[in-house]
Amino acid sequence: MLSQGEIQAMLAARRPNFSLERDLYCDEGVYQADLEHIYYKEWLFAIPAAELVKTGSYATMQVGAYPVLMVKGADGVIRAFHNVCRHRGQRICSKENGTAPKLVCPYHQWTYELDGRLLYARDMQEGFDASKYGLKPVACREVGGMVFVCLNPEPPAFDLLEEKLSAYLAPAGLKEAKVAFSSTIIEKGNWKLVMENNRECYHCGGSHPSLCRTYSDSPTMTAMEGPWAAAPEILAHWNRCEGVGLPSRFTNHPKMQWRLARIPLLNNAESYTMSTKRAVTKLMGQMPFFDAGSLLFYHYPNTWNHFLADHAIVFRVLPISPTETQVTTKWLVPKDAVEGVDYDLKTLTEVWINTNDEDRQVVEENQKGILSPAYEPGPYSTLQEEGVIQFVDWYAEMMLDRLSPRPAMAAE
Repeated sequence: MLSQGEIQAMLAARRPNFSLERDLYCDEGVYQADLEHIYYKEWLFAIPAAELVKTGSYATMQVGAYPVLMVKGADGVIRAFHNVCRHRGQRICSKENGTAPKLVCPYHQWTYELDGRLLYARDMQEGFDASKYGLKPVACREVGGMVFVCLNPEPPAFDLLEEKLSAYLAPAGLKEAKVAFSSTIIEKGNWKLVMENNRECYHCGGSHPSLCRTYSDSPTMTAMEGPWAAAPEILAHWNRCEGVGLPSRFTNHPKMQWRLARIPLLNNAESYTMSTKRAVTKLMGQMPFFDAGSLLFYHYPNTWNHFLADHAIVFRVLPISPTETQVTTKWLVPKDAVEGVDYDLKTLTEVWINTNDEDRQVVEENQKGILSPAYEPGPYSTLQEEGVIQFVDWYAEMMLDRLSPRPAMAAE
């Protein structure tokens, strides 16, 4: 198992525009360092707010060693807590989701208000102060219908993302949507391989026949700095969309930790369906027309998303071992859309169910090859894999900034 100093030295010595060294994709020490310095410190996409429909609705997630609970209070605010009873540490909610009027630990029935306050602790001695034993909070922000959490006691800045994401997601009406379907798969590959695979479409033509009916695999579509003159069809699409109030032009974090960009689908397709036509007969939120393309949003380290005129698809990535990653996908539709009348699940979900499974196979084969002693880092295509280069650079720079001890500076 690599030490943090060894990980730092390996990252410092990496070759630009090449994949990472073998151990960085499979070593237990690297996995623990990734959790400590990335997943425990950065904002993470957790759930769509529409998943928590009413007071007492809750959802849980596991981030490395930390079980996290999110619950909707009587005031309509979604809060997050460490899912750990303050008595003897039992998980308070063991299910993935549910609804409860109060949060009750199943072990000894310590009972908490939905805002985390301890209300009841049976047979505790005189002098016991319940006010000191509320649930431990986790930083939580709801933006545009997406809920983010951060385990860091001092979370990184969020204001710029909140500003941009609120504006770009407003027409999609996620807060007025509902979750139509949810899928969770385990990919037997390192979380970075899952993210790398998402950050390029170099593989799409050979791996994703369903997706490529509607999604262009041209690298100019999602170039990191925007397509500009290289893809005039996107400029025309932006002008049309922005003319009716849909923010569309590429906007991003200064270090590209996140980016928003609206792109047209192929051949005026309306949605990610096998027919290329809309999957839902109703428009999301205030979307003005069905062929608005897809608003793409990624945020490192754990999410990418597609917001279309008729539905939205949100993705959450959580590492569960050095070579296993949980990928959860949720499809959202207008709240008043009726299954079997306004949409059917097969049409709505089949493209991305197929694509997710194809990506799973790609990532798993990628991981198997990297586990071979014969593996050595290979060169990325600067044309096709610009997004992968950018992700790996972000990861390496983030880790180098946070790992310690730092190597001594060489003498001049």
